[in-house]
Amino acid sequence: MKEIVSKSGDYMFGLTTGLNKLQNRPTQYTEYSILYIPEGRGHYRADFGVFPFEGPVLLFATPLQTIELDASLSKKSWMLRFHGDFYCIEYHRAEVCCNGLLFNNVYIQPLVNLTIGDAHEFQVLADQITHEFEKKDPSEIVLRAYLQLFLAKASTVKTASISQQVEQRQYDEVMERLRELVDEHYLSLHSPKDYASLLGMAPNTLTKRCSNYFKKPPRHLITERLILEAKKQLHLTRKSIKEIAYALNFQDEFYFSRVFKRFTKVSPQAFRDKIGISIVADLNR
Repeated sequence: MKEIVSKSGDYMFGLTTGLNKLQNRPTQYTEYSILYIPEGRGHYRADFGVFPFEGPVLLFATPLQTIELDASLSKKSWMLRFHGDFYCIEYHRAEVCCNGLLFNNVYIQPLVNLTIGDAHEFQVLADQITHEFEKKDPSEIVLRAYLQLFLAKASTVKTASISQQVEQRQYDEVMERLRELVDEHYLSLHSPKDYASLLGMAPNTLTKRCSNYFKKPPRHLITERLILEAKKQLHLTRKSIKEIAYALNFQDEFYFSRVFKRFTKVSPQAFRDKIGISIVADLNR
């Protein structure tokens, strides 16, 4: 394992070879994670979603997301992890549009399928990161630059794959309308029946169509959207837990904490303590 830790001992950035720890074992990391699988096929579980994949592929996870791999993994697999204090994806949104594309989007599958050429480019970057780590005094500036380039390339490939999906008529206009409705009403409408009614379709039909398109049923989609907003406010603002609970229409901070912990396995305060508050919180004050 090659890694950088803070003065307080917190993990900041690193590359780990082999992903055996994730095989059929739910795992959480406090950092953003990128898994590279060069070959083979299987299923990637991220919270409520189950996503089939075939290598070469990149898989993505946000801090404290529960992830698991159901697959036979090559020894050439590896994982990059970085803390928001090492590289803030919201602060660098203008340079690398990966927030909401690679991370923090409950509608887009958290993976990027790669061509052989793409896979070679990402492997070269991983080798360069490893080479920098092997130096007597690895440069954080150089490592951060490699990470930014890695994220920029992944975002470009992901954007192209989304465009290709639309061109190949895999785009489902009704499910995209569901996405809009969930974004508009997730604070007040929590039942799939509500959205089925708005779309003029039977609840069972909505469940089947949503599960096929988003790889998760509508109830889970709605819950994930609510928790995503909670995570954003915990990380990107200095609002109190009580203020966040009120903003998300929970009856009080205690009920909010119970719901949040049921989903993430940690309390809102523990999540904030582990992930930290982004520098963006102070820029927006």
